Amino acid sequence: MPDTHRIVESPIGPLLIGAGEGALTLLYTSRFPQHRPGGGDAADEAVLDETERQLGRYFEGNLTEFDLPLGPRGTPFQQQVWAALCDIPYGETISYGELARRVGRPGSARAVGAANGSNPISIIVPCHRVIGSNGKLTGYGGGLPRKAWLIDHEAGHGPGQLALAPAALTAVR
Repeated sequence: MPDTHRIVESPIGPLLIGAGEGALTLLYTSRFPQHRPGGGDAADEAVLDETERQLGRYFEGNLTEFDLPLGPRGTPFQQQVWAALCDIPYGETISYGELARRVGRPGSARAVGAANGSNPISIIVPCHRVIGSNGKLTGYGGGLPRKAWLIDHEAGHGPGQLALAPAALTAVR
């Protein structure tokens, strides 16, 4: 049975969330693939409901850690990188090199960056918390304005206090 999907609104634009086999399988901030809205089994619908609820609390500034069943699909290496992303505390950033060290692959920042870039559950598996070694924002599937907004939001500036003009967010939708 294919995953069940839903589009939810957020301060950074619409998000596509998907669940299958009772776990969250995707959260995309842009470039939505073809999806089948609703109509899934009760367990998947419950995961989507809870994901939507927790995302709402996150964007309100009232949630710093998600508690959802996750089922991202990927290679063992990708799974290892995505698990390490979940260990980056809310409001903090690390470099791709540091992430490579954390997964036991020092010197493999590019491979780690590729795995980070293929993360199917953005925001909740916080790939936005990884930045260049020079402190600059690099790479984000949803666009750098969204990445900057998420980092700024987690730094305690609160919802609605964008470091970027709303037009910049609209431009990347």
